[in-house]
This record gives sequence, structure tokens and C-alpha cells, in this order.
Amino acid sequence: MTVRYILRINQNPMRHLSTRKMKLLDLSLLIHLCSLLLVSTQPTDQPPFSCDSTDPLTESYNFCKTTLPINRRVEDLVSRLTLDEKISQLVSTATAIPRLGIPGYEWWSEALHGVAFVANISQGIRFNGTIRSATSFPQVILAAASFDPYLWYRIGQAIGIEARGVYNAGQARGMTFWTPNINIFRDPRWGRGQETPGEDPLVTGKYAVSFVRGIQGDSFEGGKLGESLQVSACCKHFTAYDLDNWKGINRFVFDANVTLQDLADTYQPPFQSCIEKGKASGVMCAYNRINGVPNCADYNLLSKTARGQWGFNGYITSDCDAVSIIYDEQGYVKEPEDAVADVLTAGMDLDCGEYLKNYTGSAIEKKKVAVSDIDRALHNLFSIRMRLGLFNGNPAKQPFGNIGSDQVCSQEHLNLALEAARNGIVLLKNDNRLLPLAKTEITSLAVIGPNANSSETLVGNYAGPPCNPVTPLQGLQSYVKNINYHPGCNTVNCSSDLTDEAMKIVKGTDQVVLVMGLDQTQEREAHDRVDLVLPGHQQKLVTRIASAANKPVILVLLCGGPVDITFAKNDQNIGSIIWAGYPGEAGGRALAEIIFGDHNPGGRLPITWYPQNLTKIPMTDMRMRPEPSSGYPGRTYRFYQGPKVFEFGYGLSYTNYSYEFLPLTKDKVYLNNQSSDKIALGYKSVSEMGTELCEKSKLPVTVRVQNNGEMDGKHAVLLFVRQAKTGNERPIKQLVGFNNVDLKAGENAEIKFELSPCEHLSSAEGDGQMVVDEGSHFLSIGDKESEITVVFSEDTSDAATSKLMILPRILIFFYIYSFIPMHIVLK
Repeated sequence: MTVRYILRINQNPMRHLSTRKMKLLDLSLLIHLCSLLLVSTQPTDQPPFSCDSTDPLTESYNFCKTTLPINRRVEDLVSRLTLDEKISQLVSTATAIPRLGIPGYEWWSEALHGVAFVANISQGIRFNGTIRSATSFPQVILAAASFDPYLWYRIGQAIGIEARGVYNAGQARGMTFWTPNINIFRDPRWGRGQETPGEDPLVTGKYAVSFVRGIQGDSFEGGKLGESLQVSACCKHFTAYDLDNWKGINRFVFDANVTLQDLADTYQPPFQSCIEKGKASGVMCAYNRINGVPNCADYNLLSKTARGQWGFNGYITSDCDAVSIIYDEQGYVKEPEDAVADVLTAGMDLDCGEYLKNYTGSAIEKKKVAVSDIDRALHNLFSIRMRLGLFNGNPAKQPFGNIGSDQVCSQEHLNLALEAARNGIVLLKNDNRLLPLAKTEITSLAVIGPNANSSETLVGNYAGPPCNPVTPLQGLQSYVKNINYHPGCNTVNCSSDLTDEAMKIVKGTDQVVLVMGLDQTQEREAHDRVDLVLPGHQQKLVTRIASAANKPVILVLLCGGPVDITFAKNDQNIGSIIWAGYPGEAGGRALAEIIFGDHNPGGRLPITWYPQNLTKIPMTDMRMRPEPSSGYPGRTYRFYQGPKVFEFGYGLSYTNYSYEFLPLTKDKVYLNNQSSDKIALGYKSVSEMGTELCEKSKLPVTVRVQNNGEMDGKHAVLLFVRQAKTGNERPIKQLVGFNNVDLKAGENAEIKFELSPCEHLSSAEGDGQMVVDEGSHFLSIGDKESEITVVFSEDTSDAATSKLMILPRILIFFYIYSFIPMHIVLK
């Protein structure tokens, strides 16, 4: 075991709990390896690359000739490698091949919401040179609350630029970033839910597309990327991965029982969007099994679905040590070589770890693996490195070579981080219009809470060193000079509350702000929550402070997952509640601007906030749909039948908005290209209707939004659809479109949506087939609804009209013809 893996276990056990048995190393060897590690991390001013024009051998290598197609270049490169060299490239830390001038490459780098260097586990990015930090944007769950795809795109774009800047400064050994995390936030206890865009497949898919296009260097609309990549994105974790470590059940051994129905309309759509529309160049297969089969060894998932059905042409990596656990922990195969054979034949290309490096050779000797499988994997891997320009000579002369260190932590990116935090923060309660506070009336503040002055809590997980973090306390200090602060608890877990001490600063102050919630000790990778309430004595602290204050207090929650704060929702002494997620380095400033009215909050919850009672349901139950007979309530707003603390999409503003559906161009959709046995059952399959009819059936929907208040605001407009007929395992309602609009006080605007019945009015049958139901469907925004009827008939409205017009023509013809013989006789 190398020092690198020891460091991973000691400094970041969340990812490498799968490595169980550590053998003692000789002390001298350990010291030697540590010295090598230190040398390898020394900063340089030259990024690694291949095909140096000053090397005379370069001209003889076809893989260095940029005029050739990448496929031919890769074929030439792979043909020159020995078997040992080939095997050395199948792992995340690919070794150098000096005889061909190919430097080592680190596939593993992180950039979830900013370029990151995570606890020494990944050597892809280093902040030990001229660049010491990178812009830390809000954690994904809060960015998602903006419901703003263009904002997501700009965040991805900024992260991609900063990643290139770090690489160009010689502080990166790779340009492949394992982001975004687009798993559905199914269960509120999931420790990694903070990394995701929430519980809705449409939102998650649109986030994936927008972010990937931005970070890889594509346009917002897509289609302009070509072969060159700014950096490489990787959609993870494929698929149905949303349990880390709950009550002793960990992600490495968990066998997720998932129906084809739930896979089709919940778990898979974000990955399909990421691949088909986002054109992601990487995919990561997850640790867990799906219905008995490890994700990384599933041919149907990796090759048949991702590559075959969705057209994926990038590389597929395992999560770290996922190949080893197929044998070591899951016991899915009889020997290590079988695990190697299963993942390579399934279509996986890269092992984050060393299992393929250790066992591929013996797997070939045992005839379990063909060299052609290795060559295929290498083709996918080197294609990505070539698309990144790493085999095109000096990167300073390449398309992204002009991105310098000055574009890391640039003012433009810092402003964007602030904008993202502002637009994501959600106002959950505002009794008697307590907020915004009047700047001229507030001369003193009491700020209490364990999250009030923590820069670490601001950024959540998978974060690099931020450029200039501003805590909530610091943000409020820019508005009020007379501030008394107390943490209120010993730590966020609040095992020992300091309520009596905190109470002393409450009396005599104009206003109290409590900054509570969670942090990475409560929710993180490898650590799922057991409860949904505030940890420790936090609730007691909040309640006592609120009762002692001169006027209703303001409660701010920093957390990724939802919290059952029913007590605060119903407490008259708590006037306002704000959810700020993990708002990134500018979060404290954004929060203060909202509290004092320099920004009107417009964020909306991207996940249902459930009551504590939900914890009675095992987290291992993967079903989305309810089962009333057993009392199972289902999951997410689309299926959940139970009480809620706050609904998906909920969010208040300092102003108020009204909606109006403009008349539809047509309120009936005819889906009738061919007969179907299922028409008699009241539904029709999307695949049966075909692409042409699905395109023709699209219709525009326009909504007028009016700002009826006295304050300007940015507003997220969410368009839902529900069926008139409930039941039949169809969603209660589902989001079919969302957009953002900036409106001044008293102003209105028209928001246009394109409704695709095949996409937006469809749901999954038990066999995973997507179908559209006949009958009424109701579009809704706020309290307004508009009805659309789906009709299955042999005629479209136009064709039916044409046939109706034929009948009078025939009658006229016969009428005229009946007189012809009479005229002839008269003559």
C-alpha cells in the first residue's frame, strides 16, 4: 500500500473506507516514499504536456500530428505501447512513459463548486505555488435553489477558466474533474445531498447540462464545443446512488433494489441529459449494486445504455476502490481477476485505485481479459487527453493557453459567487414583514450561533481554499457596528449549550440573529444523518433566546439537507427564517444584504423538507412511489403522500407576484400517428409515437408574471403539470419548466415555455416504458391552472377537419350529377 493511500485513509476516510487492512510498512521505506511525495508536489511554472516541438522524435509520431483526426492519433499511440505500459495507464495515477515523451497524468481532480484540493487525497490540483486559492461558489444545493440555468452555466464556465489557470501556472497534473454530482436527493438524510441539485429529475438534468457546457467550454445553448475541451467534466455517480453510511449499512455493500419504473423516470434522466445534451466527456460508475449487479460491472448500464442508447463517447471511471470492493467486500466474484474482467468487459475504462494495475496482467494470463478490451479503454482515455490539448505541444500556444493566474479569484468570479449566493438563499418565514430590517433603525445586533462566524461551514464539502470568505457575522458587521456575538454552543453538534451566557447579550439589543444548522460533522460523504431535527441542544437554545428577546428573532439555517423546524415555524417569537445552504465564500455578505433589504430574496427550495417522522422509514427503501397498503408514503414531491414542513419550490419574497396563463394556441394535443393496443388502456408509449410526432406535438405556453409589490425582485417561475386522474402510480404533480425573471415594482413580463407532451406529460410504466396518458392534464403556476387535453384518435384536428369538409363536397357532387340525365332528356 502506498503512502498516497495511507494519506487518503488518515486525512479523508470518507472516500476510502473500502481499504480495510493496512499492513505496517518498513519505517525507512515510509520515509523514502514521503520524500518522493513531497518532491512530486513541488510547484513548477511549466504544465506537463506531450509532443514537445523541440524534441526531434516528435515529428516521427503520428499521435503528435494535430492535422490528423484524434482517432488515428490515438490508434498510433496505443499501438506503440507495451502491455505493461498499457496496464499502467488504466489507473487514476497514470505513470509517465518517458521513451515516448508522455508525462504522468492524474485523472482525479475535484471541482464541485470551485476548483478544489481535497485533504491531500487528490494530487491533480495543488495550491502551493503562485495560486493559493480559488473562487468558492455556493454548494450545489443552494445554487440549485436559484432555478437559474444560465447562472449554473456561468458558474461552470468560471470554474473551468480557473482550472485552466491553475494548470497553466504549473499547479495541476490533470484536467479531468469528477464533477458534477447529479444523483437524485431522494432521502433527506443523505450526507451528500448537499452536493446535488436536489430531488427533481428535470432540475437535476438541466443543472447537469448547464454546468457541463460551462466548465467544458461550450456555449450555453450547446453545439459549439467541437473536439477541444477547456476541462473535462464527469457526471457521477452512475446510478441510483444516494446512501453512504446509514446505521451500519455502507455504500460499498449496499444492494439497491430499484424498479425499472423508478430508474426510467427518476434516477436515469439526469444522466441521459448530461450525456446527450451536456456532452459530458466523463462518467463515474457508483460503488453500490443495482438489483444485485455492481454498477461498474454492469454491461447493460455502461455499454448498452450509456454508450449504445445515449451515444456516450467519453471515458468511464470507477469511484475510488470500486473495483476492489466487487471482490473484497461485495463478494460478487471468486477472485480479483474476475473483478477486473467484469468491469473491463462491461465498458469501464479507468480504475480510481490500483486494482487494475495489480491484476490486469494476471487476468490476461488466465484468459479472463482480452487485450482488445484494454485497447478500447486506452482509446477512450487518450482521446480525452488529446481533446484537452495535452498532446499538442506547448499548452501556452493552445486555445486555452492565454488563461493566466490573474483569472483565478478574479473580481468577476467573486461577483458571480456573490450573485449566486444572493439568488439561492430562501426566505421561509417572514411574519408581519419583519424583514428587511430598516438600516436607520437598527443600531445594535446580537448575533448568536455556532455557524455565525465559521468560514469552514460556509463552503461545505469538496471545497478548495476560498479567496476571501465572509462569514455571516462579518457580513452583518458591515451594516451594524455595535454587534455582540456569542457561539451559543460548544460546537455545531451542540452537545453542551451555552444558553445562559448567550442570553446576556440579548437584552438591550435592537434585534437578534441566530445562525444555526448543520456542518460537515453532521452531514457529509460517508456520514448520513439519523435525525432530521437540529443537533444537540440547538432547538433549546433557539427557543430560549427567542423568548427572551425584545422582539421576534431572525433564524438563519446553514445546512445542505432539510431540517424539521416545525417548532420555529410555529413559534411567534421567531419572526423570520432564512435557509442559506452552504453559501460559499460570499455567503455572509449575501445574507446580510438580504436581511437589510439590499437584495430581495427569490430562491426556492429544490427539495422537500420532511418532518422527523420520516426517519421511521428505512433509508434503504429505494422506492419512489407510495404504497398506501403498507403505509409507505413515497419520496420527493412527485410521489410523497405525507405531511411536509416546507414544500418543494417553496420560497417567499419581500414583494408579491401574481400569474396569468395567456390563451393557448391549442388546448388539445392529438397523438395519433398509428394504432395502438394500449390506446384502449388510456395511454400510449412515447417510443411508439416516434420522434416526428413528438416534435410536431410541442406547443408554446405563455405566462404573464406581475410584480404587485413595492420592491424590485428576481423571481423563479415554476411550471408544474398534474393529471386529472390520480393514482396508477403517476406523479402527484411534476415540474415541466422553470425560468427566471427580473421585475421592477409594478412591472410585468411574459414568460414563454415550450411544452413537449412526449417529455413533459409522460411517466413510466412498470416495465420502464415511458407513456402518455389520454385525458386532461392541468398546467399550474402558483394558484393558476390551465387545462390541456391529450386525445388518441385516428385523426389529428387538421385531418379531421379535412374529412369533415369532404362530406358536403360529395353531397354537392351527387346533387349536381343527379341533374345531368334530366338535362340530357330535356334536350
